[in-house]
Amino acid sequence: MALKSMKVSNNAAAVVTGAGSGIGKSFAYEIARRGGAVICADIRQDRAEAVADYLSALGTHAVPYACDVGKSEQMEELARKAPELLKRPVTLVVNNAGVGLGGAIGEVTLADWHWCMNVNLWGVIHGCHFFAPQLRSVGYGGIINVASAAGFAAAPEMSTYNVTKAGVMSLSETLHAELTGTGVNVTVLCPTVVPTNIANDGRLPERRSDFAKEAMTRFALMDSDTVARKTLDAMDRNQLYILPQVDGRIAWYIKRLAPRLYAKGLGEAYRLIAD
Repeated sequence: MALKSMKVSNNAAAVVTGAGSGIGKSFAYEIARRGGAVICADIRQDRAEAVADYLSALGTHAVPYACDVGKSEQMEELARKAPELLKRPVTLVVNNAGVGLGGAIGEVTLADWHWCMNVNLWGVIHGCHFFAPQLRSVGYGGIINVASAAGFAAAPEMSTYNVTKAGVMSLSETLHAELTGTGVNVTVLCPTVVPTNIANDGRLPERRSDFAKEAMTRFALMDSDTVARKTLDAMDRNQLYILPQVDGRIAWYIKRLAPRLYAKGLGEAYRLIAD
């Protein structure tokens, strides 16, 4: 069967960043379930190995790989080694690695701004920069960039996180246009609350930390496995945006249909909470 007649997510040769936990782990599992081989890249070697070992035990070709996505030289090396590690050309890249950061503008340190930007935005930039040419040369494949509903909803006290995710959305839109007609699909994932380690591993103000951790379970309308499955299906259709949860879709439409009302309502709600 010709490559272009297949679903991209089936039998993929994939690289997943942030594969050691959360949505990245679910992507690795779902890609393996669809017959693919996976490089499980994560900044933590132990997490990458745990996921790769589990998949290998099930018969999947899975390779653990320690990598800091915010460092261009490490991502360049990953891109160079990936075809050899996968034993064939890369056909799918999931730029998933991300961190959480909260706090009011002027209170978040510039060091924390740089930390979050390096992972959430530069990590995706590096993934697209180094892997998009490979996929274009193959003439087949897919790129999934993990953004967030924060990229368009812009909640208060999440300025840095919001900015990085808005950047990922813009980058994905540009890449989708540039790769149209090449056989390479591009999808940007914009989830709302999903139970992951991002609240535990992130940097949040003490006054918001407990609420964020509780929200990961109390307000989650979908688990990470379902998010990964829906996103891969959307990428197979070359669907640019995937908003898997209903609350995200509601926010998306309100923001676009009544932007002034949305902004005013968000500000008033924040004022009441802050007071």
